[in-house]
Amino acid sequence: MTRNILIVAGDGIGPEVMGEVERVIGWYNEKRGFDAKVEHELVGGCCYDAHGVAVTDETVEKAKAADAVMLGAVGGPKWDNVPYDARPEAGLLRLRKDLELFANLRPALCFAALADASSLKREIVEGLDIMIVRELTGGVYFGEPKEITDLGNGERRGVDTQLYTTSEIRRIAEVAFDLAKKRDNRVMSVEKRNVMKSGVLWYEEVSKLHKEKFSDVKLDHMLADNCAMQLVRNPKQFDVIVTDNLFGDVLSDIAAMLTGSLGMLPSASLGAKDANGKACAMYEPVHGSAPDIAGTGAANPIASILSFAMALRYTFDLGADADLLEKAVDKVLADGLRTGDIMQPGMKKVGTKEMGDAILAALDTLNA
Repeated sequence: MTRNILIVAGDGIGPEVMGEVERVIGWYNEKRGFDAKVEHELVGGCCYDAHGVAVTDETVEKAKAADAVMLGAVGGPKWDNVPYDARPEAGLLRLRKDLELFANLRPALCFAALADASSLKREIVEGLDIMIVRELTGGVYFGEPKEITDLGNGERRGVDTQLYTTSEIRRIAEVAFDLAKKRDNRVMSVEKRNVMKSGVLWYEEVSKLHKEKFSDVKLDHMLADNCAMQLVRNPKQFDVIVTDNLFGDVLSDIAAMLTGSLGMLPSASLGAKDANGKACAMYEPVHGSAPDIAGTGAANPIASILSFAMALRYTFDLGADADLLEKAVDKVLADGLRTGDIMQPGMKKVGTKEMGDAILAALDTLNA
């Protein structure tokens, strides 16, 4: 059966890093019988330039129909003054919302070859392997009312609403518990129940679900500010962290930098399975559009390539193929190749295409 992948490369370095992903997909088609058909559409600032919106209805429908969506990055200073509803990030948020991608998986994995690239000491980060499970379609980013109001006396008031329901909390917690069973069987649930009612509900519902269905998994709770501190103090204490949209956004970026570079980390955004077992899914690097280096051929494609590895694992259920791609990346790093963002003394600096070439060559070697 032909697999359908929609590539929405987006803005900045998005097209460059997605170009390397497409080469990897081609390798899997040729060497591993992957049989994927690739389509391309616009999202973000480039879509606004072409259509006046950050993503079109047609692209959203194609994304829903695809087996997996591969996204590059969106945004840049060029679009700072476009209407709020048409800003590049609105396209990303709409894809997440309309595809009902409620579960965001963001691994923080420190490759041994890059342990010295972290701003923390090697012994703190070497061997790091955390999975942050972030609720993606609720919380303060989507809650209503969301507005800026003129109070008429020279004052304005900005309002964002933090809102969660029992079902939203339970379904993301279930994803975390299921993942933990395949890892070290530990979940840390993170919220701010000391000052937020939504945090109290989160704590109660995660605890209730744990007691009902997952008592064989070790569950602990931590306040979000303490979790941020612990991530830079002793990150290897964590296995799976589950948290809401806002805290997940912040904590996953902290965890990303433990590994040495945002350019290294992938993510997966998954929906619920329908009656036929199909689930919408979007895979994207954690890094942004990096407009300062766009077009220079200097971008690190590894996060995007590892995002495709996550697609192999979570959408296409091809764990061995995912392992192969991750091993190829590890081999290239061990061989001393580095893009500028992860450059270290004594290593060989390469560009986007050269890194892609090296990963393809490593795949050939490992697949022989």
